Amino acid sequence: MLANPTFHGRPQPFMLPVVHSNKCKLLMSSSISPRHSHFKRPSLSSLFSNNFHCKRFSFRVLAELQISDSASAPQQDGPQPYSVKIPVGDRHILVETGQIGRQASGAVTVTDGETMVYTTVCLADIPSEPSDFFPLSVNYQERFSAVGRTSGGFFKREGRTKDHEVLVCRLIDRPLRPTMPNGFYHETQILSWVLSYDGLHAPDSLAVTAAGIAVALSELPNTKPIAGVRIGLVGGKFIVNPTTKQMEDSELDLLLAGTETGILMIEGYCKFLPEENLLQAVEVGQNSVRAICKEVEALVRKCGKPKMLDAIKLPPPALYGHVEEIAGDALLRALQIRHKMPRIKALLALEEKVVTILTEKGYVSKDGVAVTTDPVPVHNDDEDEEMVVDGEVDEGDVHIKPTLLKSTPLLVSEVDVKLVFKEVTSKFLRKRIVEGGRRSDGRTPKEIRSISSRCGLLPRAHGSALFTRGETQSLAVVTLGDKQMAQRIDSLEGDDELKRFYLQYSFPPSCVGEVGRIGAPSRREIGHGTLAERALEPILPSEDEFPYTIRLESNITESNGSSSMASVCGGCLALQDAGVPVKSSIAGIAMGLVLDTREFGGDGTPLILSDITGSEDASGDMDFKVAGNEDGLTAFQLDIKVGGVTLPVMKQALLQARDGRRVILAEMSKCSPSPSKKLSKYAPLIHVMKVKPEKINLIIGTGGKKVKSIIEEAGVEAIDAQDDGIVKITAKDLSSLEKSKAIIHNLIMVPTVGDIYRNCEIKSIAPYGVFVEIAPGREGLCHISELTANYLPKAEDAFKVGDRVDVKLIEINEKGQLRLSRKALLADTDPFVPSTRQRTSNPTKEDEIRNLLEVAHIKAVMRLLKFSYCRTNFSLVFFVSSRSGKISPKFPLKDASVGINPKSVAEEQTRKLLSSGELVIPERNSIDHANRLLPSC
Repeated sequence: MLANPTFHGRPQPFMLPVVHSNKCKLLMSSSISPRHSHFKRPSLSSLFSNNFHCKRFSFRVLAELQISDSASAPQQDGPQPYSVKIPVGDRHILVETGQIGRQASGAVTVTDGETMVYTTVCLADIPSEPSDFFPLSVNYQERFSAVGRTSGGFFKREGRTKDHEVLVCRLIDRPLRPTMPNGFYHETQILSWVLSYDGLHAPDSLAVTAAGIAVALSELPNTKPIAGVRIGLVGGKFIVNPTTKQMEDSELDLLLAGTETGILMIEGYCKFLPEENLLQAVEVGQNSVRAICKEVEALVRKCGKPKMLDAIKLPPPALYGHVEEIAGDALLRALQIRHKMPRIKALLALEEKVVTILTEKGYVSKDGVAVTTDPVPVHNDDEDEEMVVDGEVDEGDVHIKPTLLKSTPLLVSEVDVKLVFKEVTSKFLRKRIVEGGRRSDGRTPKEIRSISSRCGLLPRAHGSALFTRGETQSLAVVTLGDKQMAQRIDSLEGDDELKRFYLQYSFPPSCVGEVGRIGAPSRREIGHGTLAERALEPILPSEDEFPYTIRLESNITESNGSSSMASVCGGCLALQDAGVPVKSSIAGIAMGLVLDTREFGGDGTPLILSDITGSEDASGDMDFKVAGNEDGLTAFQLDIKVGGVTLPVMKQALLQARDGRRVILAEMSKCSPSPSKKLSKYAPLIHVMKVKPEKINLIIGTGGKKVKSIIEEAGVEAIDAQDDGIVKITAKDLSSLEKSKAIIHNLIMVPTVGDIYRNCEIKSIAPYGVFVEIAPGREGLCHISELTANYLPKAEDAFKVGDRVDVKLIEINEKGQLRLSRKALLADTDPFVPSTRQRTSNPTKEDEIRNLLEVAHIKAVMRLLKFSYCRTNFSLVFFVSSRSGKISPKFPLKDASVGINPKSVAEEQTRKLLSSGELVIPERNSIDHANRLLPSC
């Protein structure tokens, strides 16, 4: 719509004439600049047709970059819905497009069973700064709603990316990146969501395939469609995209991605799988990927969008010749420097020299903008400038008049020069290896760097090892703990998974001599840590053999390539130093590749490099990490930077990696000091007990009170009592561990009705009885009715905490609670049964009293009670007749005129002694019993 600046009312509509799309793109690109910036725009007369005449006007662009050549062309509502079923393994996956996410450059949903993954691809309209790294970002998210759940945390929205999701992001990114063309700098974002999950069909391999299909349907100019599958090995048979239940019994977990012609990425874990079996699995996976890619190509022909091939901007070919001419011999000399840091400094200095020389010759634009030799419209100086405010053109006067198209000289930006210098450096490095047979550090293609290792470096750590290979160094540290130290993982399956072994990889900027960010682990760190972790898992003992939770840290202190494999080697040594009974030693190695050797004077045979450095990784065609022992593999990861590798190349790399692995294992065996292979004195002690599951409640107690009391009493760190009867005790020293074991043993012992327990302590008193500890940590209730043979109103009237009594077990209820009886042990000394003890011929007063007390079984009541009443001292001894059982005063009061009733005196004084704790009522007697037998006075 055009507006007349002299008319201050509603703008008058004006139909734009038919304009060529390329000219419209040029017009739009001229409007893109920072906010509030001035620029000079090509004359509008060169953009509109000759029959368009207008003296003076302002304009506002209301079109997008892609303007149809025909103004009257009918507008499309978007891509039409389309679906196709693609056979994968023993079932089909459903691919749908054109129904969801129609505004994205590419959007698909891929369904397997009831698992659905939705993936989109979008591109930025404005290209970013040129670099040697394709601007691709991938985000993958598993939504809890896919399984009908919400997050267990306070915030119900999905939070930051989990480690598992980061790994899937890397699985998507790694096979796509080699298919992207050089010179395409539009930022690309791939988003993938798990919208539905059935618990059987894993979404990660679907996400790789969905991303490959979405990219193929989009405008992104990738080379070939990609797809991904998982391969399992169950019962000697390879299964394509196995279910999660099948994976529980699988000997192999391999995820493979590639194109119709080659393999781009593999990542897998296994338990000492031979190289031959791995190659068979890769072949099965490649056949499945090839079939999927053929179907995707047919889908692209029907629903794909035109590719943005015109957005690819490569440096001028002549620039390569200029850089090679200037660098020349100096570049060769720099590449022959053996050590990394001096070589990097020499290359940086040479790069600056090349930029300076090209700038002095006039080939490099001083403003940093590359200018091609193509004719472009040039704006005259007398034309007006326009200001861009917040992305819109500020309306002003524009003179429309014809201007001539002028040609500008060939200029390149400084960024282009640096990119070309890196490519030339890579070319020279590959040429030196192929022609001379020597690498930058002087090694042959199959030679391993020098290795040194030592254990016990950190005195207080539970286990430590320093592994050095060339200029790559890892400090591995092991920490042992109990279940509380396990890593908790919130997954879609619902139950939180606890990992008893996890490896955390750290790559600080100091390890490469740089200044950088420190904070949360990067995606690369998470990926490398997981690879090393999965490589070491097969050698760990079972939880029954070694009940510890193991945390392994790999701190990279120096890096010049292959740091993840150094983490495997150092981690294995640290585990042994911590006393973990590993099954065997594990070593890791990274393999490189120069695929097209014919270009550098070779015979065309791919050249495999063992134990690659950082520069060989950056300049080579492959990064193949392989870990295992002398007999088989435990982990592997392949990344390709070319169009793909074939099975013969992979076979050669695997066999060469096996030879290198054996060399590394031999060097690790020379570790000095060697691993201690025993638990550190600073490591916690863990004892595992197996009890009957029904007795777990006896250990835990109500609300966990019992287990907390055991921890506090014994001084242990933790007690983990599981429902299956496994009890794990964690302690710092042996004494506290043994004490807790004794307490738990007494708690879970199987008492038998009729057992007698002597000299047991009263732990607490309740209104209904006393709790007696028959063994450490094991208590039973002696009801008030079982304390004495006679009625006792309150237990505290006769007993106090700390008293010791003999009890007998009379019942075990259905909850395992014990009922005790003190009364049951008094049957053989009933007060109505005469005593069998013989008297002395001339008994003393004490003997007589002792006999009386023994007969009556109320020795506290029958003892001589001394008290003062009305300043009158008197003594009272009760006599119990063996015939009648009657109690009568033996020694009358000295002053009978006081008129005191002996019965009331005895009762009152006895109660006072009971309340003060000076009097203890023995077996089967009470004050009431004595009062009942006392005659009236």
